Amino acid sequence: MGIIEHPIVSNPLKTKADLALAFQQLVKPLIPRYSEGRARLQLNGSGAGYSTDVAEMEGFSRILWGLVPFLAGGGEDESFLQLIVQGIDNGTNPEHPEYWGKVGDYDQRLVEMASMGFSLALVPEQIWGRLSEASQQRFYEWLSQINRHPAYDCNWLFFQVLVNIGFRKLGLPVDEARTEANLQRIEQFYLEEGWYADGVGGHSDYYVPFAIQYYALLYAKLMKSEDPERAERFRQRAGLFAEQFIHWFAAEGQAIPYGRSMAYRYSQGAFWGALAYAEDETYSYGVLKGLFLRHLRWWFQQPIFASDGIMTVGYAYPNLIMAENYNAPGSVYWAMKAFLPLALPDDHPFWLAEEEALPALPAVSVQRAPHMVVAHSAATGHTAAFNTGHLGSNEHTHTSAKYEKFAYSASFGFSVPRAEWGLSQGAFDSMLALSEGDNIYRVRRKNEDTAILDGGVLRSVWQPWRDVKVTTWIVPGLPWHLRVHRVETARELDAAEGGFALPIDATLTELRGEAAVGGRSGFGVCAVAGLAGYDDASLIHAQANTNLMHPRTAIPTLKAKLTAGEHWLVSAVYGETGSPEAFELTGWNERFQVAIEPGAIRIVGPFGQHVTIER
Repeated sequence: MGIIEHPIVSNPLKTKADLALAFQQLVKPLIPRYSEGRARLQLNGSGAGYSTDVAEMEGFSRILWGLVPFLAGGGEDESFLQLIVQGIDNGTNPEHPEYWGKVGDYDQRLVEMASMGFSLALVPEQIWGRLSEASQQRFYEWLSQINRHPAYDCNWLFFQVLVNIGFRKLGLPVDEARTEANLQRIEQFYLEEGWYADGVGGHSDYYVPFAIQYYALLYAKLMKSEDPERAERFRQRAGLFAEQFIHWFAAEGQAIPYGRSMAYRYSQGAFWGALAYAEDETYSYGVLKGLFLRHLRWWFQQPIFASDGIMTVGYAYPNLIMAENYNAPGSVYWAMKAFLPLALPDDHPFWLAEEEALPALPAVSVQRAPHMVVAHSAATGHTAAFNTGHLGSNEHTHTSAKYEKFAYSASFGFSVPRAEWGLSQGAFDSMLALSEGDNIYRVRRKNEDTAILDGGVLRSVWQPWRDVKVTTWIVPGLPWHLRVHRVETARELDAAEGGFALPIDATLTELRGEAAVGGRSGFGVCAVAGLAGYDDASLIHAQANTNLMHPRTAIPTLKAKLTAGEHWLVSAVYGETGSPEAFELTGWNERFQVAIEPGAIRIVGPFGQHVTIER
């Protein structure tokens, strides 16, 4: 029997009708999995850090992110709508066996209330209006719990705001004081150029576009009359953010995987639909439509569905290794946020516009708020972000891999460790890994200092041990970039410098050069070359399912043995998709003009950057 292909693979995703069909194609396999009382979506396969009952309620609520705009834009699916209304009625009824329960402080159910508040604001007649007066009162009382419990001090604050927007639109009592306090606190997350941190001192990752900016754009549209000044401020910030975020997308539609919650997949592109929904004019509707639809088309060609048509946990394929502690089987349907443009009328300029390609973008974009420099390859459109790292860390799964690698690629992805033993299990692409000779490696987790210098050169200072200090400089570029490390160590160390992770196929060929190694496959070429300090090179075959994009990868890796003292490690790193047949592992110093002098290292980088590093 052949592979069962999801119907959405054949959906051209060019029109509003195609997008509406895509929503229905995603929902259809879920319908048999709703509980008897319809208040829970019962998906199997894995667990999360919260109870099964809460996970099933989460799955139920996340479908509303797609259903609400589907209904608002004229979509009709009476049987499914009845199922959802029945689920809300039973889920908010304390006398029903499937009651969603009383929530606690910092409860996952506070997250899931947001889509319901959105439903009250956008399609009140189709959901709220179908409930009896007694059911409406129970629904309101259950949602009102969000006004009595604290949420995490991050994007979670917007959930209470969205619920109270729904209350306001229905003329129900609103907690004005808490709503205003949350909005003022969110102001303190704002950084510059449209970027927020996910909480004061937090990361600037995809929680900016698919959470904070997304909710802010909903606010800008829904509260334009009631709160015009704040609504306009949110819209203007979204426009500024768009001018940087557009660099995170490759011409074919895929985005750079980076940070946590990558299991939410095509929510990466939900921001573009939200920008159109809020009618921001930073880019033409043709550009927005192209960004939005190319992204969805790319995603729906990836093997992200199980044989029953239900979306799996993972990124470009099913993968629990990279998942978060909060990724239950239904969590992935937060991706339904991408369906917001369905709320726009059929004759809206977004739907009437012809798709446009990416506008002309500079080869390098310096983005100081997220600590990134994003580069594009002129030859192939390969897109990657180079990262200074961060001054703080968190306790989420695989934090070092998700936030502290030197580079993140839209084509080669990034890898997470599978276990703790050796380079194969560690899968240290785009990292400097250090070991005390025991085959257990440490990598950058947080930094003592970070900066983006002239020419977009990134610098960070980090300490994997108290008596080991590493200063790292990255000279960004594509297909080449350069890395320089000054390692000051009081102990003997093994060092391993990983390049991009190359997907393995039957055509994989190992490439060898002097203090250099690489690989060529049908997907492209990845290589690393030691310019100073390295004494060996190997093509490491990482353990399966460590990379988010490709199940099997090989990582070109430089190696060195370091005695106690000061050491300089300099490397050139190559990554390019397609078939660069002329690629050779020779001529490094001539290519990059690396001059190692007694007092300084002088480099002319891939894009002509002149870098002097004092020794």
